[in-house]
Amino acid sequence: MLESVVQEETTGCGIASVANILGHSYPEMKAIANAMGIYASDKSLWSDTQYVRRMLLNAGVETSRDEVPFDSWESLPDLALLSIKYHQEEGKDFWYWVVFKRLDGQPFVLDSVCFIQYWPTVRRFV
Repeated sequence: MLESVVQEETTGCGIASVANILGHSYPEMKAIANAMGIYASDKSLWSDTQYVRRMLLNAGVETSRDEVPFDSWESLPDLALLSIKYHQEEGKDFWYWVVFKRLDGQPFVLDSVCFIQYWPTVRRFV
């Protein structure tokens, strides 16, 4: 069964998404991020991709240099970090991070926050 890491801080979606990609728990990834000077409470984490990229690169995961606009679920690679719920505050971009995984041809989105019974959300798309 595919499970999603639950973010333990209101603003910890970036750290939790990287934990989902790397297979770490939230506390493990939070400790790694904090040691790198990355904190969930830093609003820069919500609007600048360099922080999640740094965490992934630190673990040896290669990322694309630029953001790639979403085209379709089918065009995504088997593993992708997606920014969703885009909005602006005082002219600054903000978004929420989730992970897309394709396993045995089946697409899933791992969402680290859950409002129903405190369980993380894994959504399958057909």
